[in-house]
Amino acid sequence: MTISAGDKLPDVTLVQMGDEGPQQVPLRERLKGRKVAIFAVPGAFTPTCHSAHLPSFIRTKEEFDSKGVDDIICISVNDPFVMKAWGEATGASDAGITMLSDAGSEFTRAIGMDFDAPPAGLIGRSRRYAMLVDDGEVTILQAEESPGQCEVSGGEALLASM
Repeated sequence: MTISAGDKLPDVTLVQMGDEGPQQVPLRERLKGRKVAIFAVPGAFTPTCHSAHLPSFIRTKEEFDSKGVDDIICISVNDPFVMKAWGEATGASDAGITMLSDAGSEFTRAIGMDFDAPPAGLIGRSRRYAMLVDDGEVTILQAEESPGQCEVSGGEALLASM
């Protein structure tokens, strides 16, 4: 079942690269009492993710801040080393975007946003979406019909829905 507005996000643990290596990030704890924008991409460094989706949140970070959003989290079914490298290569980490790894696709499957595209080499990946979460509850969810599109899930589109 695909998650929708009004649902609570599952209690899963994602991974983030810290100063001393991979660190466990219990999502429920990270979201408790906070307003957070979460967006997911099919893969770090992939064309639409790299040229459109992640940059849209870097561009709009200050606007999210001004609307009381405490954090912007990017999730991908990539390992934490790749997520760290991608955040550094794009300037997302310097901009304050939190890069989290869902390497085993546990979170992605739990919210019903997984897909496979074997011809492109994408197995167990995340659909492209953006959501606003308040204290762990989804208040806005905007998912793309196709993983190659970034129209309703970009930073500007999520801001327009707030």
